[in-house]
Amino acid sequence: MGVMPVGRLLFGMSAPMMISMLVQALYNIVDSIFVAMLSEEALTAVSLAFPLQNLMIAFGIGTGVGVSALASRHLGEKNPDRASAVAVNGIFLNAVTAVFFALLLGVLTKPFFYALTEDAAIRSYGITYTRIVGLLCIGMFMQVMMERLLQSTGMTTLSMISQMVGAVINIIMDPMLIFGIGPFPELGIAGAATATIFGQIAGSFLALFFNLKYNKELTISFTKYRISGEIIRNIYSIGIPSIVMAAIGSVMNYGLNKILLVFSSTAAAVFGVYFKLQSFVFMPVFGLNNGLVPIVGYNYGAAKPERITRAIRLAVISAVCIMAAGTVIFQIFPAALLALFSASYEMTEMGVVALRIISLHFMIAGFSIVCSSVFQALGHGFISMMVSISRQILVLLPIAFILARIGGLNAVWWSFPIAELFAAIVCAVFLRKIYVEKIRPLGVKVA
Repeated sequence: MGVMPVGRLLFGMSAPMMISMLVQALYNIVDSIFVAMLSEEALTAVSLAFPLQNLMIAFGIGTGVGVSALASRHLGEKNPDRASAVAVNGIFLNAVTAVFFALLLGVLTKPFFYALTEDAAIRSYGITYTRIVGLLCIGMFMQVMMERLLQSTGMTTLSMISQMVGAVINIIMDPMLIFGIGPFPELGIAGAATATIFGQIAGSFLALFFNLKYNKELTISFTKYRISGEIIRNIYSIGIPSIVMAAIGSVMNYGLNKILLVFSSTAAAVFGVYFKLQSFVFMPVFGLNNGLVPIVGYNYGAAKPERITRAIRLAVISAVCIMAAGTVIFQIFPAALLALFSASYEMTEMGVVALRIISLHFMIAGFSIVCSSVFQALGHGFISMMVSISRQILVLLPIAFILARIGGLNAVWWSFPIAELFAAIVCAVFLRKIYVEKIRPLGVKVA
C-alpha cells in the first residue's frame, strides 16, 4: 500500500469489487425486466417496494461496515481473538436485525402501499412481493455480513464469487418461478420475490463456507466468544453514519414516489426503471471507492501526502470517465433501455425525457462520490453523512416538489442535476479544507 504504483494498486484492489457490484446491478435490472413482463403495475409495485428493501439493506451494510472496520483494526493490532469476537457479535446483530425487519414489514407493508397508491393491482403486487422478501430477509443479512468478514481480511475475490453466485442463481430462478418453467409452479410476482430469497440464501451459505474454510484469521465460534455490549457499541459507532446515509435513500425514494404518483403510476414506474439502470453506472464507482478508502487511510498513517493526492486524482478521473460513458448511453439510447422493461408508448415517451435529463448529473456525481469516500477514509464520516442528507432530503425533495407545482412532470427530473451540483460544490469546499489542514501538512512533518 505504501510502495506499489498507485494506479496498479487502486485498480488491483478495486477490480474484484467493481465486478461483483456490476453483477449485482445486472441482477437488479434483469429482475425488473422479468417482472415488467407481467405488467406495468407489477413493475411499479416492485419500484415502490424499494424504500423498504433499501432500509433493510442499509442496516445490513451499515452494520457490516462497522464489523469490517473494527475487525480489520484488531487484526492490524495482531489481536485475532478480539477480531473474531467482533465477527461473532456482528453475525448476532444481523440475525437479530433480520428478525426485527421480518416482523416490521409484516405489520407495515400493507399501510405503506395503501398510503402510496389507490391502484388495487399495484397494492396487491407490492404487498405480496414485500412480505415475502421481508419474511425471509435473513438470507440478505447473513450474505452481507459474511461477505464483509471476507473483505475485512482482504479476501475480496471470494466475496466477489459469493455475490456473483447469489446473483446468477437469482437471475436463473426468476423466469422459472415467475412464469412456471419446467417443474416449477407459476407464481407471478411471488416468484420474483422467492427467486430473490433463493439467491440471497445461496450467497450467504457460500460466503459462510468461504469464511469457515479459508478465512483463517477469524474464528467464528459462539461458544468461544460471547455477545458483548461494548463491542456492539463500537460496531455501531462506526456503522451508524453508513446506516443513515443509506437509509435516507429510502426517505428520498418514498418522497419522490409520492410526488410522481400525483401525475400517474407510470411516472413512478419510470423512476423505478431509472433507479435500476443507474445502478449499472454507479456500482463500478462504488467498487472503485472500496479500493480507494484503504489506500488513503494507509498512506495518511504513513505520512505520504503525494500518494494520497495521486490516488484521489486518479479515482476522480476514473469515476468521471465511468459516469461520462453512462451519460452517453442514457443520452443516445434511452428508448432502447426502456424497451428492456416492456415499456408502453406512454412510459417510453415519459422515460426518454427523464433519462436524458437525470443523466446530466452523472459526471458531477462521480466527483462527489469519490470526495465522500475520502472524507470517510480520513475520519470525517460525519461530513459525508451531512452532504448526503442535504443533497437528498434538504435539496432534491423540496426542489422536486416546487418544480412539480410550477413546471409539471418533466421539470421534476431537473431536481437531480440541481441537487448534485449543490453536493459537488459542498464537497469541493470540504475537500480543499481537508487537503490544507490534514493532507498537505504531512509533507512538512516528514521533512
